[in-house]
Amino acid sequence: MDRSRAKGTVPDEEDGEQADGSEDEEVEMPTSHAGVPETSVDTLVVSFWTELHQDQDKLKKKTELGDVIAEGRMEVLDPEMEETSPAPSVSPISLMDTCAPSISSLSSASYLSSNHHRNNVSSSSSSSSVLSLTPPLPPSVELSAVLTDTRLSLDVYLGGAAALSLLWASIPEQLSSLQYLRLGSEDKAGLDGALDVLPHLTELRSLAIRGHCLYDSQGDPLPGLLTTLPRDFSSLSHLVHLDLSFNQLTCLPSSLLSISTLTSLLLCHNRLAALPPDIGLFPSLSYLSLLGNELVSLPASVGQLKALHTLDVSHNCLQHLPDEIGSLVELVKLELSYNKLKQLPETMGSLLSLRELVIYSNELRLIPDCLNKLPGLKIDKRDNPLGQPRTPPPLSPTPDRPETSIPELHLGFNQHSFCVSSAGCHVFLPGGAELLFPPGCVVTTTRLEWIEKRPERKWVWLEEHDILLSRPLELRPHGIKFLMPVEVCVPYHRTKRKEVVVRKFDGHSWITLPTNLRRGSESHSSHPGGRLARLACCSVSQFSWFMAVSRLVKDTCSVTPTGALLVSSSDPGVKLHFPPDCTVQTRTINLQVLEVSMSEVQTLCGDPQARVSPLLCLSQSPNTHFLQPVKVQIPLPPGVTGHTVDKTCLHLLHGDPTAQTWTDITTQVSLHITHVYAIFYITHFSWYWLWYTTRCYVSGVARKVYQRLKQFKVQFLVLQRKTDPSQVLLQCLPVNKVEGRIQSLSEQYDGPQPSELCDLLEGEQFFAGFERGLDISTDRPDCVQGRLCFMFYSSLKNLKEVYICPTEGQKGPVRGQVSFYRGEIPSHLPEEVVRKRKGNDSQWLATLPLRLPALNLDNSYCTEELQHPPLNLGDPESGYLTEANLLSISLQIGQDWRVIGINLGLSYQELDRIQYKHRDNLAALVLDMLFHWARGQSNTGPGVVSKLVAAMMESGRRDIADEIEDIVSIGRRKYSQSLRRLGLEAESSSLEENSAAAEP
Repeated sequence: MDRSRAKGTVPDEEDGEQADGSEDEEVEMPTSHAGVPETSVDTLVVSFWTELHQDQDKLKKKTELGDVIAEGRMEVLDPEMEETSPAPSVSPISLMDTCAPSISSLSSASYLSSNHHRNNVSSSSSSSSVLSLTPPLPPSVELSAVLTDTRLSLDVYLGGAAALSLLWASIPEQLSSLQYLRLGSEDKAGLDGALDVLPHLTELRSLAIRGHCLYDSQGDPLPGLLTTLPRDFSSLSHLVHLDLSFNQLTCLPSSLLSISTLTSLLLCHNRLAALPPDIGLFPSLSYLSLLGNELVSLPASVGQLKALHTLDVSHNCLQHLPDEIGSLVELVKLELSYNKLKQLPETMGSLLSLRELVIYSNELRLIPDCLNKLPGLKIDKRDNPLGQPRTPPPLSPTPDRPETSIPELHLGFNQHSFCVSSAGCHVFLPGGAELLFPPGCVVTTTRLEWIEKRPERKWVWLEEHDILLSRPLELRPHGIKFLMPVEVCVPYHRTKRKEVVVRKFDGHSWITLPTNLRRGSESHSSHPGGRLARLACCSVSQFSWFMAVSRLVKDTCSVTPTGALLVSSSDPGVKLHFPPDCTVQTRTINLQVLEVSMSEVQTLCGDPQARVSPLLCLSQSPNTHFLQPVKVQIPLPPGVTGHTVDKTCLHLLHGDPTAQTWTDITTQVSLHITHVYAIFYITHFSWYWLWYTTRCYVSGVARKVYQRLKQFKVQFLVLQRKTDPSQVLLQCLPVNKVEGRIQSLSEQYDGPQPSELCDLLEGEQFFAGFERGLDISTDRPDCVQGRLCFMFYSSLKNLKEVYICPTEGQKGPVRGQVSFYRGEIPSHLPEEVVRKRKGNDSQWLATLPLRLPALNLDNSYCTEELQHPPLNLGDPESGYLTEANLLSISLQIGQDWRVIGINLGLSYQELDRIQYKHRDNLAALVLDMLFHWARGQSNTGPGVVSKLVAAMMESGRRDIADEIEDIVSIGRRKYSQSLRRLGLEAESSSLEENSAAAEP
């Protein structure tokens, strides 16, 4: 599903650098503590980290560095730039970590602080530059990366807030001069300790205590746990910037109201239901953000905030505004979107400084004329019922007209057709799929069919980094058109931090449909224990083939000549700024971000210092160069900050998705580095990847790494059923699923250990060959040149069960093997990847041993075989099935055996006897039923196979019937070929003609 981002004025790191360079206001910096020797700092730091390591069991488990560094950033806004440039709003979802502006005084202080730090490296940085930290900070990160003379950033590591109290106990003199502090609020114990220290940091000018800085293992942001502030918080008398976003504040802390120096206050995404009456006690407050709370109204005292320039109360429940809001004479921007406002007060006509009013997505039917008279005011009034009459109250329901409900229909595995009438129907398919036919979608009762296809290449189409999550579902007839859209819900397997969409095949090409994700109905649980299926749903007007696919999250926006801003929803640190006049015609922009594991990159390229940023996949329509450069902001690689980066090791790579090549363009672009971001400008879209490595020939290394990242580490399983060693299970699974699968099969199956690790691509073809005295039926449709054909999909089972037998002439026990081979080499693989194959056969993957016991009377395996001697069914002319064919068919019958037995003509008494005989073994039960019927057909003449096909069709097992017909077709072709080789084809044809002429 595409997520749109509108143009806005979200501050980024480059803006912060420009603000830092301003000299409008100077801030006096504290002098260094000369009385503390350099060695004492080092000693204290070592002592502190030793103590912290002993307490690490009290902290939460660390997340991977690559997941958290990208979120540790501080946005700075230049007020002058905001006043001189248009600044439409941005969706708050896209501003998860970018809604915190600072003022120019803070920017100047930041600039002076960084210069002061660089000029006095020997006093702090040098003393800790060789120090490797212990948890919660990653071992590869130096202390100087988070602590300078006046700045401390503890929000980029899980549990980092716990470090503040320990640092205060060790080096209070150095912390007492802090002016800038950032804390994460996801760890309750560490946060409580940090709050006790805060009142002592009286020199603080900027403080951020935020949630949603880090992510858990499922990719969900960790919530902030801050509920209040300490009573003595008012001791921070120099505080000018405070950010408490993404926490659980239900009311404004009273200790906050006495800090009169505040100029910026951010309380986004809390649980505030009301503001205190004395909110107007902030005489210097110029920026107030209450986005994403539960406010129903604003107090009248809000009009006392005379210095307020920006007020953001969007995404609340406001129903009206106080008349006192007209007293905010300095107000420049007012954000009121996504509320329930029905009218605006006339006093807003006094807001002569107002330049931007955002009121979209409210219930406004009229805009006061006084607002239209304000000079230079831009109003965003989209999604309001302007000019529309008020909606009349709903009519009371008619008592004599009962509510109608859509009937439900639950189908079994053997029911592949159903009927839908004009009343509609909610159809539940086996496996969790659902079809919702609304009333009136058809005029007359219509019979429809469904079938699940094997995931073969002709039914599956995947783009780069796509993963198939379901088997293709075919709904028939294809040509039928419904009068109303029908909802098709495809069950899918769970995926992490990716987007799930439904694709439809129209007979010529695949298209991606708008997709809605939901859980299945409670009355139709497809999992043991009552767990509801995950469904990917879409609305269609025609039947076709459908499948669920996981792809990288795709963010999209439309760029007009006025410019735009696109923020990645998967990584808010990735932004695209489109300046005005960058295009003449409207363009559709697509942005996808691929997160890459740092440890995996280091292993693949052999460089322990290697780090990479997220991979950007950019595309546009139409695909032409921009008239103005587009600014791209991406997070620096994990563990790399602007204070410590060696720019000679940074490489910006440009990727060509068609040629699968990477080019180092570092010297061709202007690469700006901030504290946690890299910024560059481009005029055309492709793939971009930022590397930090000491290796040469980065382009070749990146190409190799990228190809390996698309491959899955897999293992092959070859298991034999304990009660019947001739029944073999073959399966290919990603390595993380192998252990659990073996445990679930251990009671019924036995076999060798899984194979060694191999690499396979999503959708890659491979084969299994039985060797050294073992054989299978080669008449199977999925058998190619004596080998079983598979398609690997990481989220599917990739499973087949077959019956094996000794090769002709082989006697006694057989010690054979099963070898796995690749199919055709994908054409897009680089040569170095293709050349890296194992074994003498360039396509060989792995080999596992397989033993078939001897056939003797003392062996249960032999007893089972003697019970069912070799049996051939039918004749080559009308249809012929070998014993191996029947064994293969029996594996697919399953719970439908009794219905099939009845349609084959077996009596109820015979079926009951077979069921009692094999009451604990379904496989033996099905086998006995099928062979019992086959032995009774040995003397009935031609047409026996046709009876079996008809029985399968009557039982609703069209899939087995189709497979039997495929086997028969292959047998007939081989029979004709043998006649041709023996020269008997002409004689056979003449005999057929004579017999036909003899008929009356």
